[in-house]
Amino acid sequence: MEFVEEYKYKLTSAEEIASQIEPGWTCASDIALAVPYAICDAIGERAGAGELSDVTLHTMLDTKPLSFFNEELRDRLHGVSWFSGAGERKAVNGGWADIMPSYYRDMPSLLAEYVDLDAYIAMVSPMDKHGYFSTGCDGSVSEALLRKAKHIYLQVNRNMPRALTAPAIHISQVTALCEENEELPVLPPAKPDKVSTTIGGLIAGEIPDGATIQLGIGAIPDAVGTALKSKRHLGIHTEMFTDSMVELIACGAADNSRKPIHKGRTVAAFAYGSKRIYEYIDDNPGIELLPVDYVNDPAVIAAHPNFMSINAALEVDFYGQVCAESIGTRHVSGTGGQADYVRGAVMSAGGKSFIAFPSTGKNGSVSKIVPTLTPGAIVSTSKNDVDCIVTEYGIAKLRGKTLSQRAKALIAIAHPKFRDELVFAAKKQNILI
Repeated sequence: MEFVEEYKYKLTSAEEIASQIEPGWTCASDIALAVPYAICDAIGERAGAGELSDVTLHTMLDTKPLSFFNEELRDRLHGVSWFSGAGERKAVNGGWADIMPSYYRDMPSLLAEYVDLDAYIAMVSPMDKHGYFSTGCDGSVSEALLRKAKHIYLQVNRNMPRALTAPAIHISQVTALCEENEELPVLPPAKPDKVSTTIGGLIAGEIPDGATIQLGIGAIPDAVGTALKSKRHLGIHTEMFTDSMVELIACGAADNSRKPIHKGRTVAAFAYGSKRIYEYIDDNPGIELLPVDYVNDPAVIAAHPNFMSINAALEVDFYGQVCAESIGTRHVSGTGGQADYVRGAVMSAGGKSFIAFPSTGKNGSVSKIVPTLTPGAIVSTSKNDVDCIVTEYGIAKLRGKTLSQRAKALIAIAHPKFRDELVFAAKKQNILI
């Protein structure tokens, strides 16, 4: 009963919580579903009324418009994106928001060491009988934020699942809380097409029964998931838990039975997708949402034999340098965990890393395999780490290959209409030997 009384004492409105935020404060939230939009909107309204200024929010992967990345509030609220969704991307490219270069795995330590954190704000599940809230769909960086923050403000949402291993927040730690039962954001499913289906089939053919997999987000990872349904005893150890993984578990392809660690359990840093995912996570001991500095640790990844990592790219050059986060100097997103999963997979006994993408972009007008990266492009995975590159025309295995061999292998999986000019460019650069 004492927990209930303390809950009632600390229960207030989102507007009242916003009134407790002071000018000059630095706040932070975790990724995707962790963002408490009711609190953020109330802070935005207060800033819009001229009652608040110079407040910074560190966050990642916005799922809908966020006041801290609103151009009209740029002189009062400051957003710092650690891994961008659409709103953050627009704000960064528009010049009214900042980014923090980092690997996802390093975010907990960077936040702990370099960010003077006044307030942790989060959307959480309802309090249990022991006085604890669950951060729901996020293991991610919340533990680090909870340790660092001077104040903790929560938006309690009955729609947030209670994840058994996600960070728990006790009512005694909480400064104030509000109740706002908004629908959780959902990620529309990617539409399958011929290219993604072909790529999915190529990658699935390389994955043996009993392998442990990590899938990214989008049409190609979904296609890989579909193509893996005939496999058996797959394990899942991944940064982001997705709908395609729920499908693999439901059809019996993934049971985590051959994993050497977390046997019988799916491991992820966070989840984002459909309501089906959120229902699956709720009170389910079969999934462990854990801190990202553990989940994305290459040594932990490498501990799984036959680890298979599947991620995406915007372009790849003859060296095998992978750009997955910018178009030239134009910001698209952060590095995330791609490099860590590439490294962990190739360190794994029998493991492989696949960077997969359609061979062309802009409605077929440009090749995504290029002689050199677009000026200003960010290298997400280095030439020394890259393993396999995949398009709808095949798989180029680059690891252990010379520059000349790499260029030939990449040209062979480029779209046929660009192969001659790629050969010409390679010869001009004195690469083909």
